[in-house]
Amino acid sequence: MHLIITDAWLARSRAIHLSGTRLVLSGLALSLLLMVVAALLYHWVFLKGAREGWPIVGSLVRLVVQDEFAQRDRFLRDNLDVLARKVGEMQAKLTQLESLGERVSGLAGVNAAEIKARPGQGGALVTGRPLTMEELQATLADLGRVTDQRTDLLTVLESRLFDQKMRDMMVPTQKPVALGNLGSAFGWRVDPITGHSALHTGLDFQADPGTPIIAAAGGVVITEEYHPAYGKLIEIDHGNALVTRYAHASAVFVRLGDLVKRGQKIAEVGSTGRSTGPHLHFEVLVQGVPQDPQKFLDAGSQLAAQQVAKATPQSARSSLAREPPARRAARR
Repeated sequence: MHLIITDAWLARSRAIHLSGTRLVLSGLALSLLLMVVAALLYHWVFLKGAREGWPIVGSLVRLVVQDEFAQRDRFLRDNLDVLARKVGEMQAKLTQLESLGERVSGLAGVNAAEIKARPGQGGALVTGRPLTMEELQATLADLGRVTDQRTDLLTVLESRLFDQKMRDMMVPTQKPVALGNLGSAFGWRVDPITGHSALHTGLDFQADPGTPIIAAAGGVVITEEYHPAYGKLIEIDHGNALVTRYAHASAVFVRLGDLVKRGQKIAEVGSTGRSTGPHLHFEVLVQGVPQDPQKFLDAGSQLAAQQVAKATPQSARSSLAREPPARRAARR
């Protein structure tokens, strides 16, 4: 690139040759010089104008400050919206977790009020620096992950406890006659009709005619018939080769194939079949072999006592333990 410089009268001239490299370097130097001058001019005008109260400069400064505050407000609102959504998600997760905890505590026989009680906290106050927005968001994210893990764990526990409860409900541990008194026990005895030694394969519950007979556990009715020895007979299959038998009934309220629940009324006490008086003959069979039903009923009583003890608050148990024996006896 050639530049020719002349004076006003065109008397003298001078030619300057600029190569590409020199032209680029000159342009960069000129740009840098202009940037430095603009920066110095900006600072000088705004700082001097702000100190001395120039109207135009003051207006420009206020506009800049207002724009910065507006940007900061938008940033804070955006972050607050994000935090609000996360707090809403945490509230929903905590509600789900609380509901799961109540169901699991009910299945486990634990008093839900003790779990929901707020734990005591305290100690000396040691102040620290305020949390930043990033640290607060990270803390909420960690809480969300922990809540998800606890929810998954409680869901698994609920499923297993429910399965265990269903298996327990299928074991004949409930007394089949609530108002009956135990007569003949399981084992060898003198037969009341023949007078000879004979094996008694169940329990006899003495009760008035018409007394309700209830299912000792849930299951399916596999027998509903009249038997020469058992009279009006019901047999319920509880799964796992476990069957209960109810004999000598006066009236039957279930039919073959019915699904019965634990504690459901299935018949009434009578004296049908080979019987000397109104009573219920109750048997428990495992793989067709008679077992002592009293062992199952005793296990049910122990389980019920444990569940009552778990459901009773610790303060109530302590007060009962401190109660004088005479007062406990009078209360009973």
